[in-house]
Amino acid sequence: MRVGTRESGLAMKQTELLIAAMRAAGHDTEYEIVGIKAMGDADQTSPLDGFGDVGAFVRELDDALLRGEIDISVNSLKDIPVGIDPRLEVAAVMRRDPCEDAILPCALEDLPAGASVGTSSVRRAAQIREARPDLEVEPLRGNIHTRLAKLDAGGYDAIVLARAGLERMGIDRPMAVLDPDVFVPAAAQGAIAVECRADDRETAGMLAAVDDAETRACVMLERAIMNAMGAGCSSPVGINAVIVDGGIRVRAVSYGFAAAAIRLDTVLPREPDAAAIQAAADHLAGGKGARG
Repeated sequence: MRVGTRESGLAMKQTELLIAAMRAAGHDTEYEIVGIKAMGDADQTSPLDGFGDVGAFVRELDDALLRGEIDISVNSLKDIPVGIDPRLEVAAVMRRDPCEDAILPCALEDLPAGASVGTSSVRRAAQIREARPDLEVEPLRGNIHTRLAKLDAGGYDAIVLARAGLERMGIDRPMAVLDPDVFVPAAAQGAIAVECRADDRETAGMLAAVDDAETRACVMLERAIMNAMGAGCSSPVGINAVIVDGGIRVRAVSYGFAAAAIRLDTVLPREPDAAAIQAAADHLAGGKGARG
């Protein structure tokens, strides 16, 4: 099985986790890792929101899948556009790791006024400005180690990264986990997804062995709300869903639809209908309706 992945250290680690899980599930076949340079990795200067919703980190992988050069691709689900090519499918969503953001090297409240905070995410930038308007938010691109090196070199007073990525890479250094009730994570943050061709039922059947039903229920709801909003990977929107007694709790925040942030904290049915999803999306879009 040819496994496509980005060439970054984190992407390779996530691919290793997928292969280990497949082997543990009894699929001890031959796996060939195929590294592919993504547009978002090749261009380290443009802001991520400048790429739109074309899938800055997955488009080249999707193209390789459609050309038959790889059999599956491994990605962070948050990087996969909510409207994927119908010729492809997310055949597996592995059990989600911690979804929160982390700030290094200290808590947000410990930073002095005027301190610079680096992030490539418009969502994180909006949340930082809301919590600490006295800070300077600066653009930050690169893989985890590149970003940490820029922090260590004094280019920033602090940086914000996904906790899951830090843990997968075994990075243990001073940091503070941001409260997900306030700093709501990106939709599907912390989840590893595996795509294959929609007509490749044999491969999809194999991947089902590592699909986590609870994680899938949560992240697909997060993505459904994003889709109903007309939002994408680079939108300043955070959505996080967790299984609770009686349904799925949805915490969300959106910026840019009104003068102030719009927040949502509600419990939806385990399998919400389209109307419930649309109502959540409309609220987060400032009551303007989908794609408002």
